Amino acid sequence: MSTELISLAVLVVVFLIATVRGVNMGALALVAAFVVGLSVFDLDADGVLGGFPSDLFVILVGVTYLFALAKNNGTVDWIVHAAVRAVGGRVALVPWAMFLVCATVTAIGAVSPAAVAIVAPVAMGFALRYQIHPVMMGMMVVQGATAGSFSPIGIFGSITNGVVEQNDLPGNQAVLFATTFGAAALIAAITYIAFGGRALIARGKETDTVTAMGSEAEAASHAATRSSTPGTPHSAVEAHRSRAPQEEPAGVETLDAPRIVTLLGLVALMVGALGFDLDVGFTALTIAVVLTLVFPESAKGAVEKISWGTVLLIGGIVTYVNMLQGQGVVDWLGEQVAEVGAPLVAALLLCFIAAVVSAFASTTGIIGALIPLAVPFLLTGQVSAVGLIAALAISSSVVDCSPFSTNGALVVANADAKEREMVFKRLMQWGMSIVVIAPIVAWVILVVPTA
Repeated sequence: MSTELISLAVLVVVFLIATVRGVNMGALALVAAFVVGLSVFDLDADGVLGGFPSDLFVILVGVTYLFALAKNNGTVDWIVHAAVRAVGGRVALVPWAMFLVCATVTAIGAVSPAAVAIVAPVAMGFALRYQIHPVMMGMMVVQGATAGSFSPIGIFGSITNGVVEQNDLPGNQAVLFATTFGAAALIAAITYIAFGGRALIARGKETDTVTAMGSEAEAASHAATRSSTPGTPHSAVEAHRSRAPQEEPAGVETLDAPRIVTLLGLVALMVGALGFDLDVGFTALTIAVVLTLVFPESAKGAVEKISWGTVLLIGGIVTYVNMLQGQGVVDWLGEQVAEVGAPLVAALLLCFIAAVVSAFASTTGIIGALIPLAVPFLLTGQVSAVGLIAALAISSSVVDCSPFSTNGALVVANADAKEREMVFKRLMQWGMSIVVIAPIVAWVILVVPTA
């Protein structure tokens, strides 16, 4: 058996063992990377760790730390309350508002993970407080970020159009943007319906109810925090009534000093990441450290709320996949596809490779790698260049909801601790389903009719 097949088989085994035995998949993947790296690829430990996603590590730690502080001092509560007023109490519009915010931000040039890193914590706070399914909200955020990314000035759009131009292929920027936006919006709509969208619509305008739900959610949060203390009431209402006056946090509409400074920090994060291309993770971490130094009381317990389990899981899986990329396994897969004689079959295989690799690794990298691989087929004229490029773009981007991608990981990391495992499992189910379905649908609609 070749080294390529061995390394891919080990990855499959990692998934199976983690599913059956309940071991953290990231820890298992790190061990697998070490064993396979040393025994199969003749790498040393430094060579294996060279694939560790340090940028993703900093993003996850920095962002979850910052928003743990924002939750501690009530800033997230204030943002949620302000956003509810902005939508006029129409809870059903909140997920679509998050979709459009992310789409707009990425369409004007923001990196997709940067948009998700900024919006996901607030969106998931909305979901928890107003009884919106967290998977629906997370999918709306991720697909919104995807929807705008292929605009002519978007990151993915710029990369794709650049690769097309470099290879002297015919391209159509409007078709690329329209098809990818439509695909992301369709998946968002399906998710919206599947996870209770019709029930949200039936609730109509509920400004008073929404506010009441916010108070109950806040009380429930305090009850959960105190549940380990003997005699602590488990009812949210009882907990709310039993708190001593001095324990009452500032009102949800009040802007005290910690909240004002935190809001300024969030604005600085957005401006720095979107306007000056500053690293999202390090910028968020810097702001979090400053807040901790200035307001140490409101920072108590924030470090413990960083999603360390998610960090380990994502870090391990991505390290293994990056090792495969570094050892040419992904290129080997592309070469196997290139040997397929039928252009339509080869095009479908390329779409599947784009979906599978992007679900675990870099969407940006796979976009830049697979279009050149498709050049031999496109130059024959038997497959439409515009159609296949759009299909590859869709296949490689809509799978970013996978919890093993940066965007999916951010959604999982910002979900409520009690729901985090469920969100991870549902995103994995939806992500893996999209890995299978999206390439086929995109191929049938965009490639087959033009062949």
